[in-house]
Amino acid sequence: MALTTRSPLASFFLRLGRQVWVRAALFTVIGVIVALAAGLLGPLLPFEFGLELGQDAVGSLLQIIATAMLTVSTFSVTAMVTAFSSATTTATPRSTPLLIADTTSQNAVSTFVGAFTFSLVGIVALSTGYYHPQGRAILFVSTLVIIGIVVFTLLRWISHLSTFGRMADVIDRVEKAATASLEWHAERPTLGARASTAPPSGAVGVHADEVGYVTHVDVAGLDRIARQHDLEVHVHATPGRIADARVPVAFVVGRVDGAVETAVRRAFRIEHHRTFEQDPRFGVIALTEIGSRALSAATNDPGTAIEVIAALQRVFSRAFAVETDSSVDFEGVFLPAPRLADLVDDAFRPLARDGAADVEVQVRLQKCLASLAASAPDRAEVFRDAARAALERSRRALDRTDARTLRAATRGAWSPRGL
Repeated sequence: MALTTRSPLASFFLRLGRQVWVRAALFTVIGVIVALAAGLLGPLLPFEFGLELGQDAVGSLLQIIATAMLTVSTFSVTAMVTAFSSATTTATPRSTPLLIADTTSQNAVSTFVGAFTFSLVGIVALSTGYYHPQGRAILFVSTLVIIGIVVFTLLRWISHLSTFGRMADVIDRVEKAATASLEWHAERPTLGARASTAPPSGAVGVHADEVGYVTHVDVAGLDRIARQHDLEVHVHATPGRIADARVPVAFVVGRVDGAVETAVRRAFRIEHHRTFEQDPRFGVIALTEIGSRALSAATNDPGTAIEVIAALQRVFSRAFAVETDSSVDFEGVFLPAPRLADLVDDAFRPLARDGAADVEVQVRLQKCLASLAASAPDRAEVFRDAARAALERSRRALDRTDARTLRAATRGAWSPRGL
């Protein structure tokens, strides 16, 4: 997996491209251009179409498309909102941005809106006599192409709706986002900066202008500041941490003035909500929330919790398989690497707590932790500690029969060394 540190501008356009309205607006503009281009291209063609079309023939077809696309667009938006709401109530609200960014649903809605706009513009242009006979023929052919695109998109959208927003789909999406973020940090734990564990004494703390979560750190920008002013920048608020009056975003070693503080602040993007992009802990937290909600008394769905444990196992296993690149690209920046103990606590402690009285969940949890310990022998003690804590919780919550079953399963999972 190749790691690239995106610039703030590239990150902005990437986030902008995930918005539904951006793609819908783009398809709308394309629809307008195609409808008007038919009238402009007709007189310029060196040949004539052999189609004899009356103005009403094309107009009637466009009228049908306009009516149908308005209905289909409304239905599609309703289906998307229903899927978002279902994911929020049954899985976790943190999964909603991943559903909103789904390209298949965005393309479907955008295609229907674009076809609706195309037909409207075509109807208006026909009523004003904008098209010559050649232009009407081109418009007719364009309409047939649009119909073909709409039918294909509609069939694909119907197939997509059978899984979109369902529990398995949400788990898969969150797992994919968590894996991408964790693999990224596994390859470059400090994002190309120098490793740092604690800010040095005498460093000047730089606080954000607003309270919120750090969602992106422009490490390359901080390195430019450090080189220009002969400084050392120690990042304190890594992505996922809260920035407020208590927690500085960074500590700067060297001469610091108002301009430097402002430049350092601009390298940190502060938002109201956490995102998956640079935050390795947020993905596993979102997965765990799905499992915890499934284990609540109101839901009582241990099967979903077991699926979440399996997803977490895949996430950590793939991250362990990534080869770490220890090269330093930004000499003037120091950044602490994510701690495996924190990630493991985020992932498994809520499931151990909320599923303490469910023997099936606890058995699967012990097998998962034992497998991860075997996958990373040099870090196995972190998973052993999590397994011991989970087993201790279950001993107090399970009856004797289930407790014996769990102990036997635990011995089998961790043998021959045991816990």
